[in-house]
Amino acid sequence: MTEHDQIAEATRTPLDEISDAARVLGERRDHLAKLVKALTTGLEALKTDSLPAMRIAIAEASTAWESLKALIEANPNLFVKPRTVALHGIKVGYAKGKGGLEIEDPERTVKLIKKHMPDQADVLIATEETPVKDALAQLSAEQLKKLGVNVKGTADQVVIRPADGEVDKLVKALIKAETEEEA
Repeated sequence: MTEHDQIAEATRTPLDEISDAARVLGERRDHLAKLVKALTTGLEALKTDSLPAMRIAIAEASTAWESLKALIEANPNLFVKPRTVALHGIKVGYAKGKGGLEIEDPERTVKLIKKHMPDQADVLIATEETPVKDALAQLSAEQLKKLGVNVKGTADQVVIRPADGEVDKLVKALIKAETEEEA
């Protein structure tokens, strides 16, 4: 190290060191940004190349889904016990619907909650005095009937569920990305 370098090194301040460290970080981030841009460009090209075939495959899968659903609906007697079976990696049959609550007259239901369950009113009634569906869903059918709440959508529903949902997640993400780009 020369005398000039030694003097320069001795006169360096913490801000000089911070500046050097910031320069190194900036260089590393620029390099990373170039790599990310190359990856993004490659993925976009791959997606553009793959989407036409994927659209056809999605349409074909949709048609196959509807055909399978029609066959299941035409033969409910095959799904009594067991109610579902796995065939070729696809679970088919019937399952109880998750259902949902339908409150025909919210004001009436609020009054009935206050009458029949005054100790739970603060949980079952929102501050604007409308029934709280999530809380009501925890009640029994008998209690719901007293409150004027009908339970809907609990009838048997066709089940068609792939054993491995990873492909479906990827397809949904790609379709979503494509539709957002077109909008």
